[in-house]
Amino acid sequence: MPAQSDSRPLRSAAWFEATGKLGFYHRSHTKSEGFPSDLFTGRPVIGIAASWSELAPCNVHLHDLAQSVKAGIWEAGGFPFEFPTLALGETLMRPTAMLYRNLAAMEIEELIRSNPLDGVVFLTGCDKTTPAAVMAAASADVPSIVVTGGPMMNGRFRGVAVGSGTDLWRFSEDVRAGAMTAEDFVASEVCVSRSNGHCTTMGTASTMACLVEALGLALPGSAAVPAVDAARKVYAHLAGRRCVEMVREDLRPSRILTRGSFENAVRVNVAIGGSTNAVVHLLAMAARACVPLELDDFDRLGRDVPTLVNLKPTGQFLMEEFAAAGGLPAVMSEISDLLDLDALSVTGRTVGEEIAGAPCYDRSVIASRDSPLLAPGRGTVVLHGNLCPDGAVLKLSAASESLLSHTGKAWVFDSIEELNAAMDADDSQIEAQDVLVLRNAGPVGYPGMPEVGNLPLPRRLLREGIRDMVRISDARMSGTSFGTVVLHVTPEAATGGPLALVKTGDRITLDVASRTLNVELTDDELAERTKSWSAPVVDGDGGYAYLYRSHVLQADRGADFDFLVGRRPVGVPRPPT
Repeated sequence: MPAQSDSRPLRSAAWFEATGKLGFYHRSHTKSEGFPSDLFTGRPVIGIAASWSELAPCNVHLHDLAQSVKAGIWEAGGFPFEFPTLALGETLMRPTAMLYRNLAAMEIEELIRSNPLDGVVFLTGCDKTTPAAVMAAASADVPSIVVTGGPMMNGRFRGVAVGSGTDLWRFSEDVRAGAMTAEDFVASEVCVSRSNGHCTTMGTASTMACLVEALGLALPGSAAVPAVDAARKVYAHLAGRRCVEMVREDLRPSRILTRGSFENAVRVNVAIGGSTNAVVHLLAMAARACVPLELDDFDRLGRDVPTLVNLKPTGQFLMEEFAAAGGLPAVMSEISDLLDLDALSVTGRTVGEEIAGAPCYDRSVIASRDSPLLAPGRGTVVLHGNLCPDGAVLKLSAASESLLSHTGKAWVFDSIEELNAAMDADDSQIEAQDVLVLRNAGPVGYPGMPEVGNLPLPRRLLREGIRDMVRISDARMSGTSFGTVVLHVTPEAATGGPLALVKTGDRITLDVASRTLNVELTDDELAERTKSWSAPVVDGDGGYAYLYRSHVLQADRGADFDFLVGRRPVGVPRPPT
């Protein structure tokens, strides 16, 4: 790709090359950081947006990683400025980090808009920071590149490989079933989380890292490299170098984020056995990029894609083995006939050029197309019916085959606290063939649509050896989770969706083959129940929570704010008077 002409004005020049008192003001205060005068003319100014925080353990190493980015920027003739962005991690934030994804995206966009930045390198970690960065980049439309923080080192507990989240859910149910002691449960904590980085499984953080690479916004091969691997710093260095070149080439997200690149990401999500959370994030990102993408596209585009990556929770291995086996380029090369190979990457080359001949070094981790881990169509499916007229999702690869066509009695719970208490009751009357329903856990209802959809099973049934039931909610679930779990029911209960009208004892039918989810009630019965429905009472609904509830879209539209959808390319803001 030809370099941009040196005569093309840099956006940052409006700040740093201004004359008179305004230029003096911008340069003088910035020079107090120790920068010499010759840096302020002709150099692309590159922001390093790092979601670093000790309150977000998965992101805690990003400030150190930024130093490698800076080295690359300096090397390429740029002028780097690191700045903090909102750090979001599911590990500590309550009620859910998802509540703040849109806030992070809004903050990042406005920091880009209001500062003298010609391009941005985004350093992201736990899962919400990655889509937030892409949403901001798509709206602001300055040359952008994403460097994710990478997964933790693999963990082993008493000789057995254990993965983030996935084995936590398994161990937790084992404790409730009496198959694991509380002491062993605590002892496993340090084995699951051994180093800097995000989850070691193909949870949402790993999924989004892969999908950003599939979209073309990250350097090829970078998604799977562990956080503590020296190669992670190499990719950060190269990203800093490349971002300077992208500014000179005027390579913006609007040229990279196309319908073809989003179709690539949807298909890659099936191939890697990715998280259901990818659905809501990709929908939000596409809407920011003005790319038409709908919920039903995920089902349609995924039907002919096999699952190739043998990682927990769908498979056996962890991210460290995935990186060693060839990472995402090996996967994309294997399904290249299903991809838009003309889509652009941040490298300036096409996806086809980047993945051509990408090797796989371990077929036990990345299966071949001829012998896949799972047959085509075992990814995320989209359901419709009178219980979810605008859609719901289910991760087929994580579900039990015996439950994919199932009718059962509903047990309905209005809060996760109410459900948890019922699941631990020794006198529970819930049976394995019944259907657990949780509502008021959607974007408006919780608020924020938390990861509580992988509902715990009744302790009595766990002790009998039951490990899965049909579970339905308007919530999300961690990408590390598993089970026959219907999620993102839309419209959600808190806005008057049909889920709000279900009563304990109603019969619910899940039929994955026909992509339907229905409660056995007539339209007239549902209409009659609607007359007596009222929205749940919300306590302390002020501040940001009020803004969120007032403007958040439903899950089938990405749960973004209605006023943030679309592209708002940054210009040069009006100077202070």
